[in-house]
Formats: sequence, structure tokens, C-alpha cells
Amino acid sequence: MKTIATLAAAGAALTLATACQPSIDALPRDAAGMQAVTPHDAATFHRTTSFGMASAAGYGWSSDDSRILISSDETGVFNAYAIDPEDGERVALTQSETNATFAVSWFPADDRALVTADNGGDELNHIFVRELDGRVTDLTPGENVKAQFIGWSPDGSDIWIATNERDQGAFDIYEYDTLSYESGFVFENADALQIGDVSPDGRWLALVRNRTSADSDILLVDLAAETPEPELITAHEGNIAHGVYTFTPDSSALVYATDEHGEFNQAWTYDLDTGDTAPLIEADWDVLFVTFSPSGRYRVSGINADARTEVSIVDTTAGENVDLPDLPAGDLGSVRFSRDESRIAFLIDSATSPSNLHVVDLDSRDHDQLTSALNPALSEDELVEAEVVRFESFDGLEIPGILYRPHGAGAGNPVPALVWVHGGPGGQSRIGYSATIQHLVNHGYAVYAANNRGSSGYGKTFYHMDDRRHGEEDLQDIVAAGDWLRAQDWVRDDQVGVIGGSYGGYMTAAALTFHPDAFDVGINIFGVTNWVRTLQSIPPWWESFREALYDEMGDPATDAERHRAISPLFHAENITKPLLVVQGANDPRVLQAESDELVAAVEANGVPVEYVLFPDEGHGFRRRENRIAASEAFVAFLDTYLRDEETAGE
Repeated sequence: MKTIATLAAAGAALTLATACQPSIDALPRDAAGMQAVTPHDAATFHRTTSFGMASAAGYGWSSDDSRILISSDETGVFNAYAIDPEDGERVALTQSETNATFAVSWFPADDRALVTADNGGDELNHIFVRELDGRVTDLTPGENVKAQFIGWSPDGSDIWIATNERDQGAFDIYEYDTLSYESGFVFENADALQIGDVSPDGRWLALVRNRTSADSDILLVDLAAETPEPELITAHEGNIAHGVYTFTPDSSALVYATDEHGEFNQAWTYDLDTGDTAPLIEADWDVLFVTFSPSGRYRVSGINADARTEVSIVDTTAGENVDLPDLPAGDLGSVRFSRDESRIAFLIDSATSPSNLHVVDLDSRDHDQLTSALNPALSEDELVEAEVVRFESFDGLEIPGILYRPHGAGAGNPVPALVWVHGGPGGQSRIGYSATIQHLVNHGYAVYAANNRGSSGYGKTFYHMDDRRHGEEDLQDIVAAGDWLRAQDWVRDDQVGVIGGSYGGYMTAAALTFHPDAFDVGINIFGVTNWVRTLQSIPPWWESFREALYDEMGDPATDAERHRAISPLFHAENITKPLLVVQGANDPRVLQAESDELVAAVEANGVPVEYVLFPDEGHGFRRRENRIAASEAFVAFLDTYLRDEETAGE
């Protein structure tokens, strides 16, 4: 598990190749025959609406199936909404003007809802009840408390929530009465293990012990035992990674992930009575998730197929895939079944369209799109499709990535370009709508999102190639990506920069520090610059994977010398190219001090450096106004320091 940045990932997706793709031929052309692209400000791209579904562990449909619970940032701040599946009418359930508030679950038998929010990006999420009269009640108060929804008790009378109120480094499980909201203890997580899932009958708890990033185990707890104790069920030798997907709806088996049988995570089952194991889903890519409809009739699974997610919905009674109607092009994800299992709600996302909410009747195959997320000031024809492109790195290793090429870019009209570096370590750049990337491309900047060695999604060998070698070969992959861009006849070979967030921000700063001639500019978005301090100050709620993190990155108690050697801050005198730094003041992962100090060090070099600090954000920017400000800062910086006067107006 690589954990410096949250993997944006997961959600489910199904590539629908049958629908029509937008065509750049639809764009008007200028006198020279090139596509004419109207430049838009960042607000135009970010004033799309982001939609998200309620938790897969909860109820996405209300008790009478008349409303779907979603999250939306249509006001500029995420809030919870109820949406009518017949006509798409939305009603706001929360009205936060500051903290992003996300939908979690309807209550089992009434129209109360659970939501979650932190405070200004500090990641100390609490669980709240949105009452029938609109009041919001905090179920998990406390200054340093972090809480997460686990599920509902079998009879629906209790809410199961994990919190670190007893010990900041360990998440215990409590049950909260749905009427009085009084809490009771369910399980003390004395060993600070990662919570996987609880079986629908409430008897079994699955936990994960992350020994290293390559080796992890699953433990089961019988909560009905007089003294519940975790028992290992994945005894093995060597490095094998295990994870928890879910329990079967009849609580007879655990569905778990393992890479024991090849390069990729596959889905297997563990019989809770006999202990027998068997393969469930095998593929040539990682199985991302497995879920079931409430009765268990339908099984939904997703495969991470080359930066897209392919989803299968299987009717287990017939043993056949569910036949869906023709749907818009993109990746299908976040499937939620109605209570009576007659309909499904889901999201579809693509490079040229943000996620929209859809509903399909499984019997009639009638389909409705309930939302329109793209700003009407934009058309999909103006946006650019994403393309999976691979290149050979410095040592011949093939590196995959996602290419966004501006309309009109060609040998007769070369454009400046950026290497985009994902977070992690161990994240993955995937195909989907990015307002920031589309804004950059609209202003004439090609973007290549490189999945350097150490990225997830391409097998465990590739994934572990950077273990305890961060800032070495993985950084050379990013440098090689810049070289590959320069070799394209449609790229300005004297105008190539690097940009990234979190671990990608580290790679950006490291590229300017340790390969000072590789890029012409860099944009570091809340990136690590001092590994010594970062690894010493990780949040206490990361305790369940602290050992795995240290195994991969090195223990600060014994590896401080190497951490200092790869930290840009201690070698910032090498930075000679213009740098933009963007930071959230409330970031608990990469502290503001890291960015403050890097900016001061680069200023001391006499090198142009700009700094954007958001006082109300953490690790990632959730307020639309801040995302707009950051995107505008990116383009303004690049127009000033990457484009030369000859191309600035093109």
C-alpha cells in the first residue's frame, strides 16, 4: 500500500465503446486549416458539477425507492442531495458554505440520512445525521476524532461506525442506536489493524495487517465469540498481498483480493464454515472491487484495464451478464441498486464529460440521464480525448501514460508540453474528466500523465520497482517522459515543464533539483520536499499501515540519511528553473512548513518562484473557488515562464 496521497481511483467503471465519440472535425477551422479553439478561463472548466454516490456500504436509494442520495458541488461546496429518479429534481439536504459535506447513506426505514465532513481539509471526518427537519447532528464529536461509516446492524437498529476516540492510531468499532444515538462498544482494535468489512449478519469482521507494501494478511474476528480475537486466515510464505472486497450477502463467505497467483490482484472467496478458498474473478488486470445487490442476486465487479475500469454486472441466478442499453461513451461506476433491485443508479465519466448520474430499469432496459454535469458554456467537441501512449524509458522499460494533445497541434504548429506526475507513491493516472488538465490543454499546453515505475495497475513487479528507491529510477522515468515529448514533432522541444501533486509534487521539485536541465519550469502542488519531517509527522490515524509505509520509504529512525539525500529542500541550491508552489494550510500530510521553506530557498537562489497558499484547504482542494484560482495560477505561470514571446499569443 502506497499512501502519501489518496488514490483517486477506485469507483467502478465500464468502458462503453459502442457510443459515439466527440470529433475534433466538428470544430471550426481558421484560414490555415487548423482547428480554431476558443480559450476559456478556468472557471468555465471548473463550473462543471461534480456528482458522487452514497457509500457502497449504505443505502443509496431511500426506503421507498423514491429518491437517490448523492453528493454535489453545484454551489461550489460539496453537499448532500436527494434526487428524484423519475425527473432528476434535486433537493439539498445540507447547506454547508465552508466544509465539503458528502452523502453516506439513507437510514434503513426513514428519510434521515448520514453524511460526513471534516473541518477545512484536516481529514478529521465526523459522521452526522441529517434529521427529518433538516437539523444536522454530530454523532462522533471530539476535537481529534476521525470517524468512518462501516454499515448497518442486521436489523437496521444500529449504525456501525469506526472511530479513533480511544486511541488516535487505532479505529475501534461502535454501534450507535438509530433513535437515541447512544453508542456501545463492538470491537476494540487493540493492534491498530486496518478495518476491512463486517458481514451482513453482523457476526464476522475482516481486518487487514499491512506488514509491507508487498505483504499483507487478512484476519477474521468472530464478534459472537465470548472474547472476540483476530485469527489469521491467509498464512503464507514470502511476499503476498491480501485485501478485503466484501462479504457475500448471505454471510457465508468473504470475498478477498490476493496477488498470490500472478502479477495482478484477483478475487477469491473464503468459506466461513470450512475455510476453503476458491477463485471468483480472474483477469489479466487487477480486480478493483466486488459488490453485490442487497439480496445477492446481482454481483458487480470492476477490472482496472489499462487506466480504464471495465465493469461486469452478473445475474447470479442465471449466471449471465446483465444486458444494459446503449449508454454514453465513458466509464460506468458506483453502481447502486434500488431496494427492490428493479433499477440501478450509476455514474458515467469520460475525458470529455464529468460524471453524470444515470438510472436503468433492469426489466425494461429504459434509461434516463438525470444530470448534466458539463458547463453549458463548453461543448465536448472543444475538449480533447485522452489516449493511452507508451514509451521506452532510459533503461528500456516500457512506461504507460495518458496523453492529452491540444486541437491543432502538429508539426506546423508545435505546442509547449507538460509531464503530469500522479500522487502516491503508487498512484495511477487514469482516463477521466479533469477540469485542470482540460483548461491547460485549451490554452495550448499538451499534457502527458506518465505512470512511472512504482505506479499501480500494471502488475506487482512494476508496482514495487521503486521500493526504497524513490527519487531514483522513478524520477528518471519522468525525465525520460520529458525527453519523449521533446522528440514529438508537434511539441516545442524548448518548452517542456513538469507538474504534479503530493508525491507528484515531490517528483516535480526533485526533477528541478536533481535534474536541473531536464525541464524548463515546474509546478509543485502540495508536494513533499523534506522526507525526514514528513515521515516523522504522518497523521496518527495512519498507524495501520505505518510499518508498510516505512518498509517502502524507509524508517526515519534508521534511513534519515537517505531521506535527506532525496529531499529537494536540502539541495534547493540546485534549482535554477522557475517554480510555482501551491499549498493548503490545513494539510495534515504535507505540512505548510515544507512549502514555505522550499519557496524561501528558491528565492535565495534568485530564481523566479511563485507561491499560492489556501488557508481553508488540506491535501487536495475541495472548494471550487480554490480549484479555479489554482488553475488560473498554473496557466498564468506557464504563460510567463514556459511560453516565449513568439508563442505567447498563439
